[in-house]
Amino acid sequence: MMGRFSTLVAITFLAACGQAEAAPEGARSGTLAAVSPEQALPTVVVYKTATCGCCSGWVDHMRNAGFTVDARDLPTNVELMRIKVDAGVPNPLVTCHTALVEGYVVEGHVPPDQIKRLLAERPQVAGIGVAGMPVGSPGMEGPGARPYQVHSWDAGGTTAVFAEVDPR
Repeated sequence: MMGRFSTLVAITFLAACGQAEAAPEGARSGTLAAVSPEQALPTVVVYKTATCGCCSGWVDHMRNAGFTVDARDLPTNVELMRIKVDAGVPNPLVTCHTALVEGYVVEGHVPPDQIKRLLAERPQVAGIGVAGMPVGSPGMEGPGARPYQVHSWDAGGTTAVFAEVDPR
């Protein structure tokens, strides 16, 4: 029963994402400069829905940071939830988009510099993610930005703080 409830809550949360609009171009800040060709970064495959503006904003941040992004729009949140379940994303971290990069899962609005850190350090984790959709995270710019955490998780679903981020 609890598993069904958690899935229902996650699908409801994802449905709200379809209502979001992308931040105006001028409102996006804190993007990292593109890297030179000799520092080529891996391709990131992102699963999202076509109607999620904040997901598109996050994809823009990733591209501006030098990543090649293969953004794949799924027809419904049900298909998106299947990706998340198959990837082992812990329920508390489920949010609007899921990315895969070099064997890691990246859930939600993780800053590109934290993904670069993940790839450089190669910790023994399954992935990293940002719970919810915090204002001030990449793709979620706006007034009232507040500090938030990037969490890691292992194959068993145990989470830990990977980074503290203060976008102010």
